[in-house]
Amino acid sequence: MKTLCSLLLLAATAGAADEPAFQALFPKDGVPAGWVVRHWADVGKSAQGTPLWSVKGEVLTGAGDRGCWLMSEKEYGDFELEYEFRIGPRGNSGLALRSPLQGDPAFDGLELQMADVRYNPQATPAELTGGIYRAIAPTAQVYQPEQWNKVKVSLIGTKLTVEMNGKVIHDTDLATHSEVVLRHDGTIAPPLKDRPRRGHLGFQNLSRDNGQVEIRGTRIKELDAKPAPQP
Repeated sequence: MKTLCSLLLLAATAGAADEPAFQALFPKDGVPAGWVVRHWADVGKSAQGTPLWSVKGEVLTGAGDRGCWLMSEKEYGDFELEYEFRIGPRGNSGLALRSPLQGDPAFDGLELQMADVRYNPQATPAELTGGIYRAIAPTAQVYQPEQWNKVKVSLIGTKLTVEMNGKVIHDTDLATHSEVVLRHDGTIAPPLKDRPRRGHLGFQNLSRDNGQVEIRGTRIKELDAKPAPQP
């Protein structure tokens, strides 16, 4: 009986070791390692001006010249992501999901919008915080202006779930979304059902009036990552 209990304990321990765990995306202070700064409308191009992204105490801050994306060099497929964000009165940011490193993440990947209505009072619901940019409006607008807002994203295959400030604002299958989405130049972007299933993460800074973007507590659990080989 004692031997059986020992075997069961070992099996449970081994299973737990194989389970993916959350990892911090910005664990070290300074310029974010493993990330590149790119143009806000085409991440295949260099950013204009002098945008500044830095980490201090696991808080990522985007300041300096507006109009850029901070993009991960690494690609991600299925994952859970958690973070908090805070923007100013005319703040405009976004979270890029499964984006290629070329084109506009909002239309060639996915963008979860983070923008204060004061940035664009004429914005549609899908262009405000929580919207999948120009494609799907959040089920509720729960953004807290100039405060820290907590976000949880689960992206598994075509299933997208987003929780903000404790409320689920997206619970949908991207494969069912064939709506027409227009780019900024009026041309048609690929529908959500045809967007990539794997790509890069990113954070945007388009804030006006010398505003800045603050992101903290950013961590990710890769659900399709291969476990490290055991020694």
